[in-house]
Amino acid sequence: MSDTLSTNAEVRTGLFIGGEERQTPGTLSIQDPGKPGGIVGEAADASTADVADAVAAARDAYPGWSALTPKERAAAMADAIATIAEDRDADAAILSQENGKIRLEAWIDALVFELRWNLALTLADEVSTGHTLPVVPGAIPVSTKISYQSLGVVTVIVPFNWPIAILGAALPHALLAGNTAIVKPPPSAPLATTRVVQRIAERLPAGVLNVITGADKNMGGLITDVDKVCFTGSVGGGKRIMEMASTSLTRVTLELGGNDAAIFLDDVVLDDTHLDRLFAGIFDSTGQICMNAKRVFVHRSRLDELVAGLSARLEKTVVGYGLDEGTTMGPLHQAAQKTFVAQLIDEAKAAGADVREFGELPGGELEGGNFLRPTLVVDPDPQLRVVTEEQFGPVIPIIPFDDEAEAIALANDTWSGLCGSVWTDSPESAQRVGAQLICGYVWVNDHGATRLDLRAPFGGMKRSGFGREQGIEGVRAFQDTRAIATIDPEALSAMAH
Repeated sequence: MSDTLSTNAEVRTGLFIGGEERQTPGTLSIQDPGKPGGIVGEAADASTADVADAVAAARDAYPGWSALTPKERAAAMADAIATIAEDRDADAAILSQENGKIRLEAWIDALVFELRWNLALTLADEVSTGHTLPVVPGAIPVSTKISYQSLGVVTVIVPFNWPIAILGAALPHALLAGNTAIVKPPPSAPLATTRVVQRIAERLPAGVLNVITGADKNMGGLITDVDKVCFTGSVGGGKRIMEMASTSLTRVTLELGGNDAAIFLDDVVLDDTHLDRLFAGIFDSTGQICMNAKRVFVHRSRLDELVAGLSARLEKTVVGYGLDEGTTMGPLHQAAQKTFVAQLIDEAKAAGADVREFGELPGGELEGGNFLRPTLVVDPDPQLRVVTEEQFGPVIPIIPFDDEAEAIALANDTWSGLCGSVWTDSPESAQRVGAQLICGYVWVNDHGATRLDLRAPFGGMKRSGFGREQGIEGVRAFQDTRAIATIDPEALSAMAH
């Protein structure tokens, strides 16, 4: 990452359809969450006709792209991403301004996309690998070949918080499987994502990869007129996607919110290494990561030690503008989210919980931005909303427990099932407790996106969604299965006798 810390010119992005950039009469004005009234740039606002054109372009490109072998597609995709890092500093500066996150996180956001893309390409040999079910003499007189085929046109919809990185968990797998794609960046922070995707799309055959930005009201065709939708976002958003997709039976993968539990057993090592990991797993991106820890359960004998360790780190937190040197925590992305999180904190105070706030809010041109002081809520009533709902902000409830069974029950007593973690000095305890958590991904002595295995399948249970991204499971999510049965005359004849 270079020393360049800002971009002064407003950014303008268009649509990218069928290999060509397209501007629109109307645009989306992209707000700066850290500077009231600040505008980062403008994005194209697609019409329903633009959406239809994107779907048509992807349909036209599908026969040629799907006819390539997985290795041929992988080679084209490797070439397409080869120069993506050249503009990463500018991409990061733009993403920091439109999203609010500190610039280092914005830079990592784009880096993770590249890592995920290249890891997907290593799966090329497995994409078309099927298997054959043999004849069973006297019972089944056929051999059956099981194979995989692509679906067609897919839409990938990503959220504001880590839009480029999250795109990398699905888009390369969809393309490698032989599908063509339309990417829909988040309407409140589309600029950097559009830039990255367009640069890749320009190096692929026309129509294989398209980008649509705009108001949600015009986007119905990206759900009802395609073969698969991969959506990352809120539970409410996932419900709306399912409702729309049901009208056309469009397939869906949903990666939704989480109320992740981190369980600290009585033998946990609470040194600087582990406390730093926990701090990052809670407060990275101002708490706006679906897989962040949202509830911390700690054995009562270690409560004070854990609270002291987090407090020491929060006392050093610098809340400020994402591009400013020294800032360690930026604003929340939207004013509505700031209001929601503030309400959770106020409710906890009113209920008599031990609420501890840290840091100072910035002033000057940043006064009135979407900033909140990071907060610990110690030993709250488990029925408070700060415990039962996903905060998606810089506040964490810390709840003591007395035995392992209680901790597991508390962790599983939630609507969500995205991720969880177990912190202990015992490998046996880690596996025992981790195996009882109802969620799709479990860390041991860590938590959060910084240590996610980008090769592993990722996704949720319960209302955290369904389907998996990453790995060969992520490729299979964009394929269908075909069985071709061939009669074996000898086996059939033997059965006749």
